[in-house]
Amino acid sequence: MENQSPKFLKMIAHFVSYVLHPLFIPTYFFLYLMQVMPFEFASITDWQLKMKLFSVFWLTAFFPAFAVFLLWRLKFSDNIFLKTQKERIIPYVIVMFFYWWMYYLSRNFTDQPLALKYFYFGIFIASAIGLTVNNFMKVSLHAMGVSGLMMAVALVSFYYPINNLIWVLLSIMIAAIVVSARMIVSDHTNKELVVGFAIGISTQLAAFFWVI
Repeated sequence: MENQSPKFLKMIAHFVSYVLHPLFIPTYFFLYLMQVMPFEFASITDWQLKMKLFSVFWLTAFFPAFAVFLLWRLKFSDNIFLKTQKERIIPYVIVMFFYWWMYYLSRNFTDQPLALKYFYFGIFIASAIGLTVNNFMKVSLHAMGVSGLMMAVALVSFYYPINNLIWVLLSIMIAAIVVSARMIVSDHTNKELVVGFAIGISTQLAAFFWVI
């Protein structure tokens, strides 16, 4: 059925989908930790912290996005938006590699929050499950990403003695906005959105209890 949403609303939905793309979620989570737990980075300089932020973006956003661009230019996919399940297989494998690498590195770091360890492990598991589910449906990556972010932010409250309520509410609002945006401009079914949302939440929960 053709989407009958107003053009302006579609433009906003597209903008939200780009700004809150799943590839940016690890960078946003790191920025969040910098704001709410600066004491966890007290042992490093501001320059080192900025370099850590840059490395998160470089490894979890830039390189995977560049890989998708190369796949498109080499004719392995019809476009960079990965509209079919087949086109998503290789990108899934690529992000799995980078997410596992980030988790592997985080296990040996003592100058960053423990929350990063369960978060990286959670997004790795989510990408692995997403790759499996991709054989049966085109699960929503956006829903998977924002629900994982929402749960990761909520779980910070269980481990750290900080006032995190505002951030939890903000993450819930962001998740609702992104899912609504995908309902407007994507060709995902409600089932694909719900499954993606469930994967993001459950994998962060599983990773939290495994790591903690």
